[in-house]
Amino acid sequence: MKRTFIHDRRYGFTLVELLTVIGIVILLLSLLLPSLRQARHQARKVVCLSNLRQIGTAIHAYAQDYNDTIPFGPEGLPMMGSNFYTVTGSVTSLLSLLDGRPVGLGLLLDTYLSSQPKVLFCPGADQPSEADLQLSRVGRWQAQCDYYYRHASVAILTGTPEKFSIKLSRLGTNRNGRRIRSLVMDVQFLAHPCLSSFGVVTRTSHLRKVTNLLYADGAVRSQDNSDGRFTVDVGAYPYDALDEILRRFELADELE
Repeated sequence: MKRTFIHDRRYGFTLVELLTVIGIVILLLSLLLPSLRQARHQARKVVCLSNLRQIGTAIHAYAQDYNDTIPFGPEGLPMMGSNFYTVTGSVTSLLSLLDGRPVGLGLLLDTYLSSQPKVLFCPGADQPSEADLQLSRVGRWQAQCDYYYRHASVAILTGTPEKFSIKLSRLGTNRNGRRIRSLVMDVQFLAHPCLSSFGVVTRTSHLRKVTNLLYADGAVRSQDNSDGRFTVDVGAYPYDALDEILRRFELADELE
């Protein structure tokens, strides 16, 4: 008797079908990945804004306890190789000086940010997080965070500033005669690799496309940086970095 064999395809795929499915999956992933990547960046930007809002709350609490004064001082050591903060009130991302003394936003760590010190580090940083490393240095050595702090609106390394603007309710006017409004912003800082041995390195946020800001009234905002308006590029010459950073704050003062 002649037997007829019928191929049962219920339990497998042909090679053509398998390749087709793989192709469809690859196509879907290629369509979804940019959206997922954008969603991840957006989430990090939102968390960054939340960080700035918490920093603002801490600054206001500090001002209530210290006669309306924003976190301010102390004066740094004389300028040397890796020390580019020397004058009290210079704009800075420092949390502590070369001798370990807290400075700027670092003054908030003992009390006002003691339970949440990592809010001083941007979740959207373009380089690996240094939060644990930098926080461990406070009190012992120079440490930095991921935000610029408008430390009394001074941008000089030596000499005596003409005036300080440290009262939260009366921050005065900037060098352009406009009311001082912005206090903290994302670091967008480009430096030549030759400066790394001095502790001056590239540190940027949010793919340099946006910059988040904290204003003196506690408001937080995202501003476009696709044109590099908030990016400081010092190349191999860092000595005018403080002035360039202060210029970005003065730009932020004029934005609504």
